[in-house]
Amino acid sequence: MSSLLQLSVADLTALLGRWWWPFVRISAAFWMLPLFGDSRISTPVRLLLCALLALLVAPLVPPMPVLDPLSLQALVLAFEQVMFGLIFGLCLQLLFMVMTLSGQILSLQMGLGMAMMNDPVNGDSAPILSQLMLVFCTLLFLSLNGHLLVLELLTRSFQLWPVGSSLYQLDLDAVIRLLGWSMAAALALTLPAVVAMLLVNLTFGVMNRAAPALNVISLGFPMTLMFGLLAVWLSVSGVPGRYLTLVEYALTTLHRVMAP
Repeated sequence: MSSLLQLSVADLTALLGRWWWPFVRISAAFWMLPLFGDSRISTPVRLLLCALLALLVAPLVPPMPVLDPLSLQALVLAFEQVMFGLIFGLCLQLLFMVMTLSGQILSLQMGLGMAMMNDPVNGDSAPILSQLMLVFCTLLFLSLNGHLLVLELLTRSFQLWPVGSSLYQLDLDAVIRLLGWSMAAALALTLPAVVAMLLVNLTFGVMNRAAPALNVISLGFPMTLMFGLLAVWLSVSGVPGRYLTLVEYALTTLHRVMAP
């Protein structure tokens, strides 16, 4: 019986590695993910969630490399897991950036760029309309069970990109293309509102030239704000139908990053 309870250092290291390496990758991903990495979630709670998820994932992962925890190879392997988690979370951040960037574009077009509020996620100030779009995006993402899909994809990453694989095997060009896609998608969502506000500004410019005595400044701001709110309402009403396409593209790109 005593011989069965005795474990060698190699066996103990291999047993601990089946939990430790998933914990490092999941912790780095949770630090960068939009929902799970919110600064309003305390660090102990986040680490406890990562540890529990790593324990659940440990029986499903392929065999882990057996390394000395104090060796240089273990340090390099930990760095690779952290970088993978950051890249994983960055791809989801770019999906949420589509809505926040749309809100910033609309705020500037409506003249609400000075209406700022504290952004607890990024630790800075952001336009109110941008924060409203972020809340709208988060609720849509949760309604689509996007958080469950993200956790499933994070779990599958141990099969698609096993621990010990090189970072050069990742399709990092897809991450760069995803950045350009997020900016293009934000502009496409706000293009009708931008064109409408451009026509409104051109109209007030013509009025100012035709009737210089007319106080266009005092009249233009409330009219611009009113037409801007109407344009935002028309733009937001079509977002839910397009948001599923945006989520599918982002998750497909994330899958392509891990398995090019």
